[in-house]
Amino acid sequence: MYTLAPDEKATGLMIYTVHSLVRGELVTKESARASIWLRMQAQVHYMHIHKPQVLSFGGALTKSVVFDEIYVPISQILGYHILPPADEPLDYDESEPNRAMKPVNLLLGNFSVNGKLRISTHTDFATTIEMAHAGWLSVYDVEISPLFVQGFPTMRAPMMLVNPVGVSFGV
Repeated sequence: MYTLAPDEKATGLMIYTVHSLVRGELVTKESARASIWLRMQAQVHYMHIHKPQVLSFGGALTKSVVFDEIYVPISQILGYHILPPADEPLDYDESEPNRAMKPVNLLLGNFSVNGKLRISTHTDFATTIEMAHAGWLSVYDVEISPLFVQGFPTMRAPMMLVNPVGVSFGV
């Protein structure tokens, strides 16, 4: 079991990959915002998660696995969000001019995500997502539902970071 240093915190996360869902804790510096942590990690190749519970999706079966720690390759992460009730400020200025929220549906591995993208009013949706392929994209007011698992609850979060090269966008 990991002991937090005085300048560290543990934040609960949900991580989505093509074949799994990981729920666990990300340890960061106290001043770091876990909700946008991947944007700040240019040289890191794994997201190190403590106390993970992993649901692995394969065919008609869903398997649950528990570890003390897991290292999830960042290249395989399609999206993630902090677990409510944890709360961090959103990553935009509401007073910024010429921006609008565009409803969007994302296909994220085994999940469907309904949410909103904040885009420029001077461009169209296609241009926005083409330009977003350079990094992590924020999606707001998300509702996440499984595509194939019966009885799985819908999850909600104020913000989710997604890897735009790994998701499909429906409008």
